[in-house]
Amino acid sequence: MRRTYLGEFEEIVLLMVAILDGQAYGVTVSQEIEQHTGRIVTFGTVHNTLIRLEEKGFVKSELGGATAERGGRRKRLFRVTALGSRALQDIQQLRNELWQLMPPQSLKLSGL
Repeated sequence: MRRTYLGEFEEIVLLMVAILDGQAYGVTVSQEIEQHTGRIVTFGTVHNTLIRLEEKGFVKSELGGATAERGGRRKRLFRVTALGSRALQDIQQLRNELWQLMPPQSLKLSGL
């Protein structure tokens, strides 16, 4: 089976798009990543990653309605595609398989 390979940050962004379930746009993805991981991310980094994931076919986007809070501008909302969903499932399966192979003593700290 061909595996899907994503960078760590791409994986986190894709997971967050899936979690936000149709309400994901650059600002919300950035805020949620910071809230849940404690990792400070810039809007530009998230935006570029969303565009890259869209080019790879893992997410699709559409323009939402204009809002007064955004000065009449529309949000670009992202949603996970079937390919993106499959990629997340493959990644989760691979990680679970690797964790199952880990000998329990490997995680014990020694000499620290």
